[in-house]
Amino acid sequence: MSSAHFAHDDVADREVRMRFATRMLVVQVATQLVVVAVCTAVFAWLGVQQLKAEADSSALNIARSVAEAPDVRSLVTAFSADPGTPDAAQLRDGTLQHYAADVTGRTQGLFVVITDDHGIRLAHPDPDRLGEVVSTSFADALAGREVVTWETGTLGESARAKVPIYPPGGGAPVGEVSVGFERASVFDDLPALIAGIAVAVALAVAIGALVALLMRRRLERLTLGVQPEELAALVQTQTAVLEGADEGVVALDEAGVVRVCTATAERLLGVTGAVGRPIADLGLAPAVSAALSGAGAATGLPLGDRVVFVDVRPVRRGARALGRVAVLRDRTDVMALSGRLDSVRAMGDALRVQRHENANRLHAAVGLLDAGRVEEARGFLADLVDRGSVDWAVPGIELVGDAMLQSFLGAKALAARERGVALRVADDTFSRETIDDVEDVVAVLGNLIDNAVTAAAAAPAPREVEVSVLDDRDAVVMTVSDSGGGIADVEGIFAQRERGTDVDTDRVHGLGIGLPLSREFARRRGGDVWVVDAGDEENGAIVAARLPGVRRSRDDVERERGDA
Repeated sequence: MSSAHFAHDDVADREVRMRFATRMLVVQVATQLVVVAVCTAVFAWLGVQQLKAEADSSALNIARSVAEAPDVRSLVTAFSADPGTPDAAQLRDGTLQHYAADVTGRTQGLFVVITDDHGIRLAHPDPDRLGEVVSTSFADALAGREVVTWETGTLGESARAKVPIYPPGGGAPVGEVSVGFERASVFDDLPALIAGIAVAVALAVAIGALVALLMRRRLERLTLGVQPEELAALVQTQTAVLEGADEGVVALDEAGVVRVCTATAERLLGVTGAVGRPIADLGLAPAVSAALSGAGAATGLPLGDRVVFVDVRPVRRGARALGRVAVLRDRTDVMALSGRLDSVRAMGDALRVQRHENANRLHAAVGLLDAGRVEEARGFLADLVDRGSVDWAVPGIELVGDAMLQSFLGAKALAARERGVALRVADDTFSRETIDDVEDVVAVLGNLIDNAVTAAAAAPAPREVEVSVLDDRDAVVMTVSDSGGGIADVEGIFAQRERGTDVDTDRVHGLGIGLPLSREFARRRGGDVWVVDAGDEENGAIVAARLPGVRRSRDDVERERGDA
């Protein structure tokens, strides 16, 4: 099955699945509904309990009031003292019946029942039940206890309070008063309570849904519409790609705060814990901070002992600017190798010239011999032995002992001669030892000579460049002077420039072509490149370099000979 088919199925699955923000909205609303439902049930239960408690309290207070009435106490005491059963007809028109009916009407209760100590009804809402024993227990009241219960009697279920009636002079209870409120009357206020709760519930759900919707929109803006599953995959991919790359990556938001900084970037910048900190707080050099904060062509910067190109690009999603991403590429080794290759190429050109000139001289000697001019041929060959196979026409070149360095200086002299500049070796040159790492030496020396030749070529005649090479144990010290117009800005010639900067050859020392890399390369070996004399318009500049460790010391050579 093709990858396109799987990709189509994956897209279809994503379309079928509900978006994370929508799922969150549904979950939040459902959670709010559950919470509100639980709260509603609790408040409704509390409301019912409160209504029941109010009904119980009202019934108890009314029953106490009736039981404390003087007429009720005296009449009930009299009925209780009579051993016979009261006459129902007499009770129907009696004082207790009228009093109970009046209290029932005024309190809107279900009933007010008065009994004697045998539980015989002395007052009851149903006159036909007067003189009969009550249907519920009256033992607690006769024991002197007040009771509030929900019971079902002849008048139905009700909240009733039972209070004992004491005789006027005190003593044991002689009867009871039972006051009840029917269930329907107790819960008359329940619909209003439920309506209030319903309004509160509706408002809570509406507010919760609105907040959830706003949070959903906020989440989509923050994640740029990318779902969490996709974000997790992006983070995993980003970590694998960024940490696996040789280049360092630094991502900054619009406020200049570092959001991503790979281990390679931290190593090149010489910082730790950069993520979450403003770029201005990392303690970087102003030029480095400016390069990371800018956007444009790649900029070469010296970072410690490295030469790093910083390429900054803005990051946008649609019309929204998200920040900048800087890619740091370590080009120290590449540029050093490039310099060495240029030196090797120059020496190769010199060797080709040497081979060509040597061939020409051999042809000349053969011609003399063929012509029978043996003595002239002998003198020609003797002169060739004295001067070497190639006449570089570089004054003082015999003071340089290393053959490859001689060839390199000869090649540079030929190139300088084409530009009208004479190259010579200074009289104070003293370099008799063989150089082991001659590629490193010619890489730095070639840079200095190229700058000097360019400066001298732009100045009036005589145009000259002088090179001095001195042995210093395992190091080589080189100075290059020219007849150019001097150096206007000593520090500026070692400053890195942006790629693509136009070079004004009339001000080459002011631009310092290649000098920053040469200095960094020399310093990596423990040496340096510096300006000895800035010069002026009449006297050119003098630039020096020292490269240690490019040759073995005499002690090492003698030790190797002794070991051999």
